[in-house]
Amino acid sequence: MLQTTEHQDAQTDAGHRKTGLIGRLPSFLIQVFVLLTVLATAMTSAGLVVYGALETLHFFEITFGLGHAEKADHNKILFTAIEIVDLFLLATVIQVVSLGLFQLYFAQDLALPAWLKIRNLDDLKAKLVGVLVTMLGVSFLGQVLVWDTGPNIAYLGAGVAVVAVALTFFLKKLN
Repeated sequence: MLQTTEHQDAQTDAGHRKTGLIGRLPSFLIQVFVLLTVLATAMTSAGLVVYGALETLHFFEITFGLGHAEKADHNKILFTAIEIVDLFLLATVIQVVSLGLFQLYFAQDLALPAWLKIRNLDDLKAKLVGVLVTMLGVSFLGQVLVWDTGPNIAYLGAGVAVVAVALTFFLKKLN
């Protein structure tokens, strides 16, 4: 009976050593690094939103000839509008990464819309792939509007298509 109690005490001491400060240090460091990543990506997303808002003001200046800006031509107006959409899409991608990492490491029960719920890393990958394919399409459309160097746009289109197909294949394999 005495040996059993000593054995249990030894196991308890070993358990305390594993869960003490040193045992928790790697987990703590991981959480600190992930928290820094979450904060940095959230700030990047916010910065892109502010930049997009400023570009939207510039868009109104060139569209209507406000202030010192000359009124732009049709293609320039369309290209600027698509660039603004692309900026906001990129801000969304980065925000999804930030919220997804926060959910994965800290809080699964955030009050978010269903489409933004991230339960595991594969959910986060799927969200990113969907938005990246959309961004590729928007960027390509912007290039089509201003392209003036002949039929070489087909190569760009083929490259975008190959990447979009590869990402879609990856997404299908993920599910």
